[in-house]
Amino acid sequence: MSNDIYKTKSEYLKQKLESFTFEPIVYDYGTVKSVGDGVARVEGLQNRVYGELLEFKDEVFGMALDLEENGVGAVLFDSADSVKVGDSVRGTGRVAEIPVGNALLGRVIDPIGRALDGKPLEVREFLPAERPAPTIIERRPVKTPLQTGILAIDSMVPVGRGQRELIIGDRQTGKTSIALDAIFNQKNTDVICVYCAIGQKASNIAHVIEQLKKNGAMDYTVVVASTASDSPATQYLAPYCACSVAEGFMNMGKDVLVVYDDLSKHAVAYRAMSLLLHRPPGREAYPGDVFYLHSRLLERSACMSEKLGGGSITALPIIETMGGNISAYIPTNVISITDGQIYLETELFHSGIRPAVNTGLSVSRVGRSAQHDAMKKVSGTLRIELSQYREMAVFTRFGSDVDEATAKLLRRGECLTELLKQGKGEPMNLFEQVATLLAYKLDVFENVPVKNVKSTAKELLGELYKTCGDFATEINETGKFTDDVEEQMKLFMLNFKENLK
Repeated sequence: MSNDIYKTKSEYLKQKLESFTFEPIVYDYGTVKSVGDGVARVEGLQNRVYGELLEFKDEVFGMALDLEENGVGAVLFDSADSVKVGDSVRGTGRVAEIPVGNALLGRVIDPIGRALDGKPLEVREFLPAERPAPTIIERRPVKTPLQTGILAIDSMVPVGRGQRELIIGDRQTGKTSIALDAIFNQKNTDVICVYCAIGQKASNIAHVIEQLKKNGAMDYTVVVASTASDSPATQYLAPYCACSVAEGFMNMGKDVLVVYDDLSKHAVAYRAMSLLLHRPPGREAYPGDVFYLHSRLLERSACMSEKLGGGSITALPIIETMGGNISAYIPTNVISITDGQIYLETELFHSGIRPAVNTGLSVSRVGRSAQHDAMKKVSGTLRIELSQYREMAVFTRFGSDVDEATAKLLRRGECLTELLKQGKGEPMNLFEQVATLLAYKLDVFENVPVKNVKSTAKELLGELYKTCGDFATEINETGKFTDDVEEQMKLFMLNFKENLK
């Protein structure tokens, strides 16, 4: 089925529904009782389904979200100007659906499946936007690592395939950059990526797509976009549709990474819809079921059993906080649903530590079981050393004298902080991460000025590739770090350290 970027949502839905072959059905008709702000109250429309598409006069479509005894409350996808009180409404018998399959790779679509990149889209398979999450029996444990290419995350807050890891922080702290780096790092792997933009400016979405193209990531990525100018109904549907796109690939036995950017705007869109539907407001004016809004979405991320193809969906939801307040309503809700969080701190970001990951508040509840053996060997004490350094740095800020042990701890902490800094779009492979941390453990950078640590580490990696290229291939492919390889790398690094003097 092909579609055209210039169609309205309702024209596209009309064409899509007409393409289905229906059994003879007797349609119930209802009447519009009231309409305003993109919400219509319909009287006398019996036997509807939650989330069903409703057709109004002049081929305007809406979605049933309130099911009442004497009618339904519906949100409209397009402008409600042509919908008037007294107009007839009919149920279509179909819920909102999204196209799935390999035809979507490299494409940009909206939450109802229209192509937004100006090219025709041929699809044959559809899945409903809302689907039940896999049961416990259908899942298997999360054990396979999903490498983000970011040293601070892969070493201390590892993400496994099938995990849900929240990225949380204030605006402009690099949340989207971390998610995009994780997508870039899946190049030449078997992981397919889905990027879902919810309620963002069209210019921001265009910038993200440009970055994906520039880094060659669009070949294995699908973008599901709903802009800030779209109706709340479209923004509400976006993450569920992105999840269905991911499930289409997971059902083929593939591993998928989904980024929801961001769920704060999703909750705001749902609040707007709920208040317009006259649902009772709760805390911060959000409706009572706002927790279920995100839990039923994120529970669909899973690592499936081998019987069901062995595919997985890894979710990286993004939440924006205000003034670093992670105890607000929506942040605490999503923290309690996910399997850990990566907390980005404004203070760290502005002090030049990027990615600005606060390792004290960041956690992965899957933990070291989702880490390669090679990384386990070299990253064991990193978190403790970093927290000790940050604690001690506060005390020594006032210029008091410190003993030799404290001075060494501070020197190593400064060196580690410098090594964990990474630029945007500069992911590190497993070998580079392991080699960098091994060099840190062996105090290779002990006598190197802090400002030169990064350049020395790059020089060390360059020399390692020249002399130990076979080890790089072995570690990247197997994830193992044998004693023999470790010994040879240690000898090389100690020799490198001697030559630095």
